[in-house]
Amino acid sequence: MSFTLDRRVQSDEPIELRPRPLTIAMLAPPWIAVPPAGYGGVETVVSDLTEALVDRGHDVTLFCAPGSHSSAKTVPLLDAAHPQEIERSLYEADHVARAFAAIDAAHGEGIGFDIVHDHCGFTGLAMADRLQTPMLHTLHGPFTPQTRSFYAHHGHKAWVAGISKAQLAMGPANLHTVGAIPNPIAVDAWPFRSGDDGYLLWIGRMTPEKGAHRAIQIARAGGHDLVLAGVVQPGQRAYFERHVEPHIDGQRVRFVGEVGGARKKRLFAGARALLMPIRWPEPFGMVIIESLVCGTPVLAFDEGAVGELIVEGVTGFIVEDDAAMVAALHDLGRIDPHACRSWVAEHCDVSVVAAAYEAAYRTVLRAAPKTRRLAAA
Repeated sequence: MSFTLDRRVQSDEPIELRPRPLTIAMLAPPWIAVPPAGYGGVETVVSDLTEALVDRGHDVTLFCAPGSHSSAKTVPLLDAAHPQEIERSLYEADHVARAFAAIDAAHGEGIGFDIVHDHCGFTGLAMADRLQTPMLHTLHGPFTPQTRSFYAHHGHKAWVAGISKAQLAMGPANLHTVGAIPNPIAVDAWPFRSGDDGYLLWIGRMTPEKGAHRAIQIARAGGHDLVLAGVVQPGQRAYFERHVEPHIDGQRVRFVGEVGGARKKRLFAGARALLMPIRWPEPFGMVIIESLVCGTPVLAFDEGAVGELIVEGVTGFIVEDDAAMVAALHDLGRIDPHACRSWVAEHCDVSVVAAAYEAAYRTVLRAAPKTRRLAAA
């Protein structure tokens, strides 16, 4: 694989004196094209962030799955995407090894990257100390006993960005972290409605902890129609067939499957509220800001990062259980849709997040030994 970067290192002037555009290797996962046609939360984040960094004048190369497109330079690494084999180590290891080889080759030719921004699961971080180029690794999932052990052992090999304070609080103490940077959303690309079509919305993966079955009971108890949207991935079919499918009647409870693009945006914009009866430590909750940006309030259980994204009584309600969520349906009229969108624009718009990551990159470069940085930031 060969590709060319636009800039060569020409000066040893101190970092602090030469703020300038950066050469960034953006390492997306191998599973799904960037941006995704449907399901693909990490890929959406990578796409929006990459576009914003390019707009800010940085030289970004996106290492990605085949079928990806971007205003950055794209380098597909494998022969095919693997959406049905997410987290299979064979493809992640192959993908990351090819990216590292290209990054090393660029370094050896005297041209290269200032920083690698890694969005892959585990392989990139585990091998980060063999790269000459500094790395920032974004944590996209929750900490479990297994992953906490992994990060305790490998977390010192690169700098780490969390996506919420709640997520980072569950991690090991030895992480080199730049802090929590929220996932981005391109606010102007999402529709806004001050009215709605009356239905409640649930969207996500078909797992018990995401609570589609609870959303059905809550909507039924509150006398509302419910739209369910999401992909049924391998291993989720039994839950779907037993706890969700029997309640789908095409009227009071509708299942629309996996949605993306304009259809997904219309669903959020037309909903009376988004239901998130989750029972797991949600590390961020992209659907929360996708709902709020459309002016649609969110009702959620107090798990993980929920309290960082929902302003009680302003953008939605945080409740304890199913009964409290049913009761909160009666208070939706108190929520101003404009306040929902304004909060997202202030905290999570892609321009805000790109600026935060740019500052994080420079923090990483200032901390990197001179032998591990190709250029000043």
